Amino acid sequence: MSILSLQGISKRYGAIQALSGVSFDVPPGSVFGVLGPNGSGKTTLLGIVTDVLKADKGSFQLFGKTATAAERRKIGTLLETPNFYHYLSAWKNLEISASIKQRGKDDIERVLRICGLYDRRDNAFKTYSLGMKQRLAIAAALLGDPDVLILDEPTNGLDPAGIAEVRALIHDMAKAGKTIILASHLLDEVEKVCTHVAILQKGNLLLSGPVNEVIQRTDFVELAAGNNEELVRLMLQYPGCSSATIANGKVIASFTANPDPAAINGWCANHGIWLKHLQLRKKSLETAFLEITHTAAS
Repeated sequence: MSILSLQGISKRYGAIQALSGVSFDVPPGSVFGVLGPNGSGKTTLLGIVTDVLKADKGSFQLFGKTATAAERRKIGTLLETPNFYHYLSAWKNLEISASIKQRGKDDIERVLRICGLYDRRDNAFKTYSLGMKQRLAIAAALLGDPDVLILDEPTNGLDPAGIAEVRALIHDMAKAGKTIILASHLLDEVEKVCTHVAILQKGNLLLSGPVNEVIQRTDFVELAAGNNEELVRLMLQYPGCSSATIANGKVIASFTANPDPAAINGWCANHGIWLKHLQLRKKSLETAFLEITHTAAS
């Protein structure tokens, strides 16, 4: 059973098609990233799932059932910038959040401890760092111990220390068995915290599934020899070599399957070319992502 299953979700704002027939499934226990640049439809999609917005077309299920208020109560959400009273303590702010959400105030100590803020529970919100403020917002989302968390750009606007704090918290919550759905425009965030991803571009779903399958980062090899032009000609004859070009004094060779450096070295030696440089490298996440979006746009 999927935690969330979307079927053909579409949403239009006047002339702007914010979402166009988006369908994907979120497996239980996953950290599922909805990835795309600003304006790709991420926030609109989360707004529909949380009943802040209504879809024009399509439907979705939560926990294998038609989404109702009962199912949504199993979800904790952080859809906007933390909105707390600056002069009140963390504890007092969470008391207010618990009242609004009709959650028990007896849960406040637990969520503060999870988010590493219990020792600062009596300090005013205005004294918190950016990372602490965001962790308090996540603590509010955790009130009532929901099975699923939906986080919209949880590290947006944070400094490197704050980003590290929030990422560590997401890892800890995932280890505790929570399913986490987060929207982000940051490739680095998806790579470091997500197990699954759906890539949106201008409201269209490009791909979805496990991160390592959706954003494939095949290995390539850097080589150099006394005569790189001759090396290029030889590598183009190597089984599985799809391309070989010269860049910055080195031959860059790509392959249809992950290459074996030792086999390549032996191949070159057997053909009379002695390598003075051989290094296995992996395509950057950014390059792989740009290839996906460029292919979709062309």
